[in-house]
Parts: sequence; structure tokens; C-alpha cells
Amino acid sequence: MHMTTTEIFLIAMVIIFTIPYLIWRLGRTDYWAPLVVVQIIMGIVLGPGVLGKAFPEYYTFVFNPDVIKSLNGIAWWAVMIFVWIAGIELDLKKAWEYKRESGITAGLALGTPLLFGCAAAMILMSFSDGWMGPKGMTWQFILGVGMACAVTALPILILLMEKLEILRQPIGQRILRYASLDDIAIWGVLALILLDWERVGRQGMFLAGFAILAYLFRKLMVAIPEKDRWYSGFIWLAIVGLAADWAGLHFMVGAFLAGAVMDGEWFNQEDMDKLRHFVLMIIMPVFFLSTGLRTNWDVGGSTVFIAAAILLVASVSGKLVGVHAAGKILKWQKGEASIIGWLLQTKALIMIIFANVLLDKQIITSETFTALLIMAVASTMLTVPVVSPKLQKVKELIFRSK
Repeated sequence: MHMTTTEIFLIAMVIIFTIPYLIWRLGRTDYWAPLVVVQIIMGIVLGPGVLGKAFPEYYTFVFNPDVIKSLNGIAWWAVMIFVWIAGIELDLKKAWEYKRESGITAGLALGTPLLFGCAAAMILMSFSDGWMGPKGMTWQFILGVGMACAVTALPILILLMEKLEILRQPIGQRILRYASLDDIAIWGVLALILLDWERVGRQGMFLAGFAILAYLFRKLMVAIPEKDRWYSGFIWLAIVGLAADWAGLHFMVGAFLAGAVMDGEWFNQEDMDKLRHFVLMIIMPVFFLSTGLRTNWDVGGSTVFIAAAILLVASVSGKLVGVHAAGKILKWQKGEASIIGWLLQTKALIMIIFANVLLDKQIITSETFTALLIMAVASTMLTVPVVSPKLQKVKELIFRSK
């Protein structure tokens, strides 16, 4: 019996929401793999490299071009809202208040894994030409992969620290400061990588226009009641995303900028937490599947996993070395650097978004994207199992202010 595109789309939605939830709920994976991580893994499993190879006819039936187009539209808007929220939640006032400590830690926590990641990118390039995309230049590929190894996913970090019950404690607030500074650097580097000299006029126009409109927008938001701020914020998000994409900077960069110029205090914190929760629950699973559909194993599954392992070692070791160096400079107490270093390993979501942009711009290939995706999932899954026992050993540190 012939099925309409709508019916097949709804079959895909049933799969997207049912399978990860049942695995997470019945398998009780929350300790080592929160629901969001299970959804990302299932996005990979439902992609062409796993489901597509095992059941090619079923895969092409459900994930046909029309359905994929529909899913991609939802995924774009979902991730724009998510990145926008991440921009809004940046709190640089605290980072400025503790600028020496925050600057040293954030700089080393980002810079060291960035260098390690760049070295890993050069290793990949020395073995094969199949990792760099057709439109990527060598420096863009190396810097892009290096930054992917250095990324910390602020929204997932918040989620995990809530689970560990340290988010509102002094150590949790310190970690948020470090991650917030790194978040800005991540998007700044992405903008640099995407700098297009053929479109530099457009990009200059965008940045100049954005500065003026952001000033006027902030004036407007202060003047209107909170119930109107939400709707105005979404309109602003769409406009800035469109303008950034037109300028060649990608709509993700626009989404982050749209949120970064907004103040979290304009909104009720409880409502913002609910919005983040509902976006993660209702529409982000579509983005995870959309991401999984872009994975590729054409260079060979074992080769992709070897590349992912190289990137994971560079990422984890770089972050730990950088944070331990900061701990020595700032004379932290024993155990603090290890806890902070491992918590800053959380990469899922922001790194996946970052890698999606690199893939969209053909700076990396889908094989590199797959290796980065596996690395992001692995580093995030390591976080809670490693940090939880460490916290038990140094529990008194949680209640001390720095």
C-alpha cells in the first residue's frame, strides 16, 4: 500500500522518540549516558552507516529525500534555539570579577587541547587525503579539528553538574565561568574559520549592521514587558540567523550572537530552564537524528574509529594537561584540577553543532565528521563515571569558596 510523505515522516518521528527513550528508561543508562547522549548515539545507529547497511530497503523507505528535508527544517530551528539559549546564559560579569583566575584557567583549558587537536589533525592528514573537505584549506581543517577537540558544551555541562549536585556550589560556579569564556572563544574561532574573502564585504556589512541593531534591540527589550520579550527574542533570532547566513558566517554563528547580546536577567530563570528542557525533549532529538544521517564510514569503519581514538586522546589529555597547569599556577587544592578537567570534557551538542557547520561548509568530510561525533560522545560519556568517585573523595571542596 502506498504511503504518503506525511505518514512516512510520522513513522520516522515515532522511531526518533521511542527507541532512545526506551533504551534510556529501561536500560537505566543515566549514570554513564544521559538521555541526550543516548539520542545522539541512536542518531548514529539510525544513520546510513549502521541501519542503512543492515536494512537498506527499510532505510531508504523511511529516510527518503522528502522526509529528510522535513526533518532538516525542524533540526535547523531546534539547534538555532538551543544555541541562542546558550548565548543568553553566558554570564561574563562573574568571569570579569575573577578575571585573573578565569582568564588563566579558560585560556589553558582551551589552548592546550586546541594545540593537541591541531597535532591530531596533522596526523590524520599525513595518513590520508580523505579527511579534509573539498572547499577547506589546510589551516581551516587543522584549526577546525583542533577547536573541536577543545570545545566544552556549556548546556550539557550544566545538565551534568545538576546531576552531580554541584551546579549551585562554588566549584560549579567556577566551572561555569571557565566554560563561558571558552564558549565565546569557540564561536570567535568558528567565525575566523568561516571568513570568506570573496564575501568579506558582506561579512563587514553584517557585523556593522549587527552592532547597530543589537544596540537598538537591547533598548527595545528593556522597554517592553517580559511576555513580549520572548516573542521578540525569537523574531530577533530568525533575523540574525538569516543575516549571518547571507553573509557567509552560517546561521549557527548568527544564533549564538543573537543570544549573546541578550541578558539572562530579562527572563525568569525558571522559564528559561523549562525552555531549555523542552527544546531538548521535544525538537532536539530530530537534530540528533539529522546529525546521524550525515555520518559516513566509506573509509572503513575501523579507520574512522582509529581516527576517533586519536582525537579522543588529544582532546582528553590536552584538557587535563591545561587544567592541571592552571591548578599549579593558581595553587588549587589537591583533587580540584582533576575534577574540573574532567567536567570540562563534555563535548556533545556544542561540538556536534560546531562540526555540522564545518561539514556544511565542506571544510571537513563526512568521515571526519563521523570520527568527531564518536569522539564527542565518548568524551561526554566518560565525564560522570570518572568525576563522581573523585567528588566523593574530595567532597569538602564542593562547599569551599575560591
